[in-house]
Amino acid sequence: MKNVLLFLTLFTLSAASFGQGNNYAQNYKKFEGLAQTPPMGWNSWNKFACNVDEKLIREIADAMVSSGMKDAGYTYINIDDCWHGDRDSLGFIHPDPRRFPSGMKALADYIHSKGLKMGIYSDAGSQTCGGRPGSRGYEFQDAQQYAKWGIDYLKYDWCNTEGLKAEGAYKTITAALRKAGRPVVLSICEWGNDKPWEWGPEVGHLWRTTGDIYNCFDCVKDHGTWKSFGVMQILDKQEGLRQYAGPGQWNDPDMLEVGNGMPVHEDRAHFSMWAMIAAPLIAGNDLRNMSKETLAILTHKEAIAINQDKLGIQGFRYAKKDSVETWLKPLDNGKWAVCFLNRSNTPQKVNFDWKNTPISDELSKRELNAAKTTYKIRDVWARKAQGNTKKAYAATVPRHDAILLVLSE
Repeated sequence: MKNVLLFLTLFTLSAASFGQGNNYAQNYKKFEGLAQTPPMGWNSWNKFACNVDEKLIREIADAMVSSGMKDAGYTYINIDDCWHGDRDSLGFIHPDPRRFPSGMKALADYIHSKGLKMGIYSDAGSQTCGGRPGSRGYEFQDAQQYAKWGIDYLKYDWCNTEGLKAEGAYKTITAALRKAGRPVVLSICEWGNDKPWEWGPEVGHLWRTTGDIYNCFDCVKDHGTWKSFGVMQILDKQEGLRQYAGPGQWNDPDMLEVGNGMPVHEDRAHFSMWAMIAAPLIAGNDLRNMSKETLAILTHKEAIAINQDKLGIQGFRYAKKDSVETWLKPLDNGKWAVCFLNRSNTPQKVNFDWKNTPISDELSKRELNAAKTTYKIRDVWARKAQGNTKKAYAATVPRHDAILLVLSE
């Protein structure tokens, strides 16, 4: 009898230990069902860098609604670096009390009251890129705090990550977010160094494919210890990545610079290409003070519809001739988006013979064959019909600009 009791006691202890061990198992997979189309919103960094406070964020939220951007599909108000204050005695992070005296919960409540969602920023390292407290070693506490505040989106950067492996570090924050229980879109901001497109689809909802964007059409900005890139340089770095994109998982070529100083035609080309490559549309300008041209680009519903197409297929460059690139993107209901991008400093003529140029896309298993099907042509930016594919398309693309078309049966 004693042997039986001893066996039952040991079995109970063993089962309890095994059960306890199961409690520590981690879920390294992102929240499902989020970001089924590329996320749309606003981020503070491109325009304001570290100069953020709750007054600014509330005003931006107000402007997103009053400007019509919310109605156009923009959802997230994302605070980037430099919101942080100190950690308390238990290690929980708090916002800078001078910049955010009302606290993050009150700010999130305000944003939610506008029908918008709130995003925040942290870093996988010991410090953020701006020198504020990073999440390394505090991932689970930070995730609990974000859930308590009502955060919907987390941009997670990669500064000061000495000795860390990217995939493991991002799995840790994903596990922390899952444990906290509030569904959060995770933006992996690892700059493409460790090929996040290969492991990111299970861990996050979007992943940066490059270093930072810079507010110019075609340039590289040397900061000494690092470089940032113009729109065309960022675009070129997307080559070979389209197979990784789709609903819930997006290549992220960084935030929009529309409205931050480039000429209107360059902003239009920038937005056209981000639409074509199914990039997240995260505005980075001052929404409180936009020109009518900037607002018209950011809220252009037909261009946004190309980006937000439910198939989630990233476009591809079909041809390049005399600095004019021809890009195509398969769309739902048998439609195609076609973009002629002029990268040169002079206007360029295009002449595209639809009937004698059948195009097959191996990735989507779709074919554009105007010899078999006649498509109606619509000029997106001009908002008008342009005939059909029975005859060749002829136009002149201004310098550093783009013509964006939609073909439908």
